[in-house]
Amino acid sequence: MYPAGGISASIHANRLRAEGMGSKDQAVHFNNQDYEALKQECVESGSLFEDPCFPAEPPSLGFKELAPYSSKTRDVEWMRPTELTDDPQFIVGGATRTDICQGALGDCWLLAAIGSLTLNERLLHRVVPHGQSFQDDYAGIFHFQFWQFGEWVDVVIDDRLPVKDGELMFVHSAEGNEFWSALLEKAYAKLNGSYEALSGGSTTEGFEDFTGGVSEMYELRKAPRNLYRIISKALERGSLLGCSIDVGANKNHEPLTLISLFISGHSYLHAVDYHGDMVRLIRIRNPWGQVEWTGAWSDNAPEWDDIDPSEREDLHLQMEDGEFWMSFSDFMRQFSRLEICNLTPDVLSEDSLSHWNTIKFYGTWRRGSTAGGCRNHPNTFWINPQYKITLLEEDDDPEDDEVACSFLVALMQKDRRRYRRQGQDMHTIGFALYEYKGCQNVHLKKNFFLSHSSCARSETFINLREVSTRLRLPPGEYLIVPSTFEPGKEADFVLRVFTEKQSETEELDDEISADLGDDEEITEDDIDDSFKSMFAQLAGEDMEISIRELRTILNRVVSRHQDLKTDGFSIESCRTMVNLMDKDGSARLGMVEFQILWNKIRKWLVIFRQFDLDKSGAMSSYEMRLAVEAAGFKLNNTLNQILVARYAENEMIDFDNFICCLVKLEAMFRSFQHFDKEGSGVAEMSLTEWLYMTMCG
Repeated sequence: MYPAGGISASIHANRLRAEGMGSKDQAVHFNNQDYEALKQECVESGSLFEDPCFPAEPPSLGFKELAPYSSKTRDVEWMRPTELTDDPQFIVGGATRTDICQGALGDCWLLAAIGSLTLNERLLHRVVPHGQSFQDDYAGIFHFQFWQFGEWVDVVIDDRLPVKDGELMFVHSAEGNEFWSALLEKAYAKLNGSYEALSGGSTTEGFEDFTGGVSEMYELRKAPRNLYRIISKALERGSLLGCSIDVGANKNHEPLTLISLFISGHSYLHAVDYHGDMVRLIRIRNPWGQVEWTGAWSDNAPEWDDIDPSEREDLHLQMEDGEFWMSFSDFMRQFSRLEICNLTPDVLSEDSLSHWNTIKFYGTWRRGSTAGGCRNHPNTFWINPQYKITLLEEDDDPEDDEVACSFLVALMQKDRRRYRRQGQDMHTIGFALYEYKGCQNVHLKKNFFLSHSSCARSETFINLREVSTRLRLPPGEYLIVPSTFEPGKEADFVLRVFTEKQSETEELDDEISADLGDDEEITEDDIDDSFKSMFAQLAGEDMEISIRELRTILNRVVSRHQDLKTDGFSIESCRTMVNLMDKDGSARLGMVEFQILWNKIRKWLVIFRQFDLDKSGAMSSYEMRLAVEAAGFKLNNTLNQILVARYAENEMIDFDNFICCLVKLEAMFRSFQHFDKEGSGVAEMSLTEWLYMTMCG
């Protein structure tokens, strides 16, 4: 979604987010394709749009069962709606549930989510922008908007759809000439890399990508005691709710097993007086309209005969085909699962609805620097990203005597469907929370986690796109640590925190600083005779050491240390050392300069041996992180990622790379201090100065 380029791209993306890019009013152009500009080009040229980013070719269909030349994709044609019917329409008579018929793709989870959209016109047109048709300025181009990992994304497609034996292969409308749902599915397939990437998933994934909300899921056989209250509060907030029955879970109601149902959009929960007892009822809507509940409290059940007629009439007002009431106890017995998608304040327009407070963070797990695995791995768990949440106000629930704050934590791994083509899929992810009393706002190290147990955690570590858990804790400060189950699993993630009341959240990261001390002041008189003799022997007549001579000296010295792993210092690393120490610009080191460098290397050798805990002669990447800090450099997560990427090999750092890393760090810090004349933390330099500094470093 943003230009490639590693760290610089990440900085650029953060700046765009700060300017509002990715908000619901300023969607990111997926693949940098601007719908309005592309459509205008086609209209002016009189041509129909052909999408180079998702071409009408076999790889767009899939990679395994729908792979090119597979039996399922043989004889597939790509046809525009204008070629399939004489009178193609985008939407006929408004979007309805009959617009969504499943094709030869296992994405019923997505269809159920699309079906829920048809129940809420405002949410529908967030995803399906107004003003698209096959009549006005038709150019074979359409666009749709989805929420993806914290941002709204505008996806452009052409309208060539896969057809086999004269029929659309995938989603289609019961109306043969209506195409909004088929085009929506194509845009979502493009976003995820192919049609086949959509096979298999949960309805909540579609809920979230159509609304930007955060989902939670309850297995009803082990639901919390206060589930009725949770549903009631969710409805007060305008949340989307869906329920489903697992295949084979209820033999008496097999027709219900393959469909999802959604709690209706009018009056949802109601308690009625039935023979002196208050019975709690729940109203449900089958989005496909085919099957209804026929037990107690169904449309023509005898229970209604004993209810006040006016109340009965009110409860049955605006009931459509596929809508029904049932008792809450029957609901808990008959259904297997409840999914709730909690909407963010920017999606909810009704002032009468109460809102969650929402906070989100973008993070990364990178092998060797921030991918520490779960608590089972104490040596590396602490290197995971860490976030502090301050719960300020307790809930105001009159039915609850406990002083506690309700909140939702949701951890989502990014872009994993796109990696299916390479044989990868979801990582197993989860999170843990810790009380954070009396700690400074810095990234906590290994010892903290060895001496503190978690106070809450995700219900499980699981290989889903998102893991979310509803929690209640007393007011206070807490640390959230998101992680993969095993160390070294790489992914980008979004961490979201939804709180009922006001809260504060921040990422815990070390502030960047360096304790360089003053430049070492020595003269030739301070250097002992044996060192002078060695230097004279190595330097030759000019009494200065060149880059190549420095390399020879260092490699000769380290080769005598059998406990150090090294493949030798490179010319490039020796050039960096000379640039750090060279005071006169000669690109050579005099005796004093070499003595100062030698003193640094000896000091860093002591640190290297101290943190090479297993005495292997090399340091692991997390040992290096501690060693760099012991050498006087405090770095944040991003810089630690850069160091590992540059100086580690298979997550191990040998001695020469460790020395080169510290030399580079000191050189860059000293250069910055030189340009930061006022000590303000901001340096000013010209382009020429910038190039001098970076090209010689």
